[in-house]
Amino acid sequence: MSEEFYRIKRLPPYVIAEVNAMRAAARAAGEDIIDLGMGNPDLPPPPHVIDKLVEVAKKPDAHGYSASKGIPGLRRAQANYYGRRFGVEVDPETEVVVTMGSKEGLASLATAITAPGDVILAPNPSYPIHTFGFIIAGATIRAVPTTPDERYFESLERAMAFTVPRPSILVVNYPSNPTAESVDLAFYERLVAWARENQVWIISDLAYSELYYDGNPTPSIMQVKGAKDVAIEFTSLSKTYSMAGWRIGFAVGNKTLIAAMTRVKSYLDYGAFTPIQAAACAALNGPQDIVEQNRKLYHKRRDVMVESFARAGWEIPSPKASMFAWAPLPPALAHLGSLEFSKQLLTQAKVAVAPGVGYGENGEGYVRIAMVENEQRLRQAARNVKKYLASMGVNVPARNAG
Repeated sequence: MSEEFYRIKRLPPYVIAEVNAMRAAARAAGEDIIDLGMGNPDLPPPPHVIDKLVEVAKKPDAHGYSASKGIPGLRRAQANYYGRRFGVEVDPETEVVVTMGSKEGLASLATAITAPGDVILAPNPSYPIHTFGFIIAGATIRAVPTTPDERYFESLERAMAFTVPRPSILVVNYPSNPTAESVDLAFYERLVAWARENQVWIISDLAYSELYYDGNPTPSIMQVKGAKDVAIEFTSLSKTYSMAGWRIGFAVGNKTLIAAMTRVKSYLDYGAFTPIQAAACAALNGPQDIVEQNRKLYHKRRDVMVESFARAGWEIPSPKASMFAWAPLPPALAHLGSLEFSKQLLTQAKVAVAPGVGYGENGEGYVRIAMVENEQRLRQAARNVKKYLASMGVNVPARNAG
């Protein structure tokens, strides 16, 4: 009896889990760890959403199997969201499916449309499901950059010219997790034209659509004319409404991809718990002031984090979107590598971050910092980092010494 399983052999050890285990052990031992590692929102959902969950959960007929593709009201609510936010008309019957978070949706889609040996273009660094969802399905990954500049499109052209078999799918994620890079609508227009010319499906992950700063709303690829011919897009309630544990996401777009994904899901699940789906309707259809409040809160946290960490001696680029900062290691400690640096930051500064190498080899030299602690805790993290840097012989410039 073999204990060598094909798909398990294709999955390397999850590097980020190593730091997570250390964090859990430290907390179990009573240590006060400032957790900036996992992107787990610390804010509650809106009260009316929780009220709707309780209301529907009290109904005796609400506890049976739900609909795998999502209840009709929730699919309509998502279609309405695309209409008012992006000006895009979406058919809730054929162009929307509800997922159990973006991760499940991406994995189900990969299972539906990928054959062993298919070549997928995916960013490196990237959120792990963007690559490993397809690896589990038997595909091969060819990496492309995350930075949306001319070099990005040159890499796409090289991939099409020199890869056998030719790539059939491209994964994009803006605002990016982990790099926080963002794009404008012109980028998507060029990307859709490229995909149509090369007969490539585009999978867009738009999980951070509402966490944008400095007055530049995040666009959707679906705003591009003809995008539905080649693209499908994933969104989530996790960050927008602080509903990460509720596991509600959506796929919107190309009818063929939606149908394939829906068919696979029908074999795998019965959908999310109906009261949760009803509460998700309340989130999308109800007052939207919470969205702006959360955006302003993360915006303020971003500014506090960037300023206080700079004063501590660690310069971090200010992210334009998302709830993450993509931070290069302090130059004097770059030789440690992202994993060892993350471990030392946890054990010596009591600050948890995510090692960049956990998002792909091109993430080496960086860590991802999640803005999921309040401003006071962010400033405390900066003070702890300052002491750690000093202990490592890193001189903090006088202007930053305050």
